[in-house]
Amino acid sequence: MSEPVVSTPAGNGSSTGARRRPGRRPGSADTRGQILAAARETFAEKGFDKATIRGIARQAGVDPALVHHYFSGKEGMFVEAMELPINPENVLGVLMAGPREEVGERLVRLILTITSEAEARQPVLALVRTAMTNERMVVMIREFMTRAVLNRVAESMGIPLIRMEVAFAQMFGVILMRYVLKLEPLASADQEELVELLTPTIQGYLAPPR
Repeated sequence: MSEPVVSTPAGNGSSTGARRRPGRRPGSADTRGQILAAARETFAEKGFDKATIRGIARQAGVDPALVHHYFSGKEGMFVEAMELPINPENVLGVLMAGPREEVGERLVRLILTITSEAEARQPVLALVRTAMTNERMVVMIREFMTRAVLNRVAESMGIPLIRMEVAFAQMFGVILMRYVLKLEPLASADQEELVELLTPTIQGYLAPPR
């Protein structure tokens, strides 16, 4: 699909020639990058909840249609802007694709597999480090995790939100101990060993309420 082009009025005889319509930037080779830069600024300033596609488009100087041309929605834009390793849609798809009694194993294996590559986990850890000293970053991450990930998964599985939060919190703690503090023997443990150790506990959190 070609990008919409904003027409410009004819020049008025000045040496600069045609002028661009104020407030709108036509599509260019770096339009996508401009939108992502604007998204980072907007998310950092307003948080995930209050950021809007229209506001990000205004910050980037493009029409909102261009934002929709490049990104499926606000969540996908956030994932790319923050260079996160996985989209919430994929998390939900993986967790729901199989027997309910094996969802704990799927969650454990998904998180361990994603974070096994340094290139994938570094953006996440960088966000956490920044959040430790930046209240706005805390709000942004909390809103995204709650709205885009945890709430959606909990609702799809029919479990209380706190169960989903505890399951993710435990897995996140494992990742921090494994890759930030590098606590041995956890840091060098085989992934399958960790799957076997963690699955029963995580499955307990995600089992249907009695």
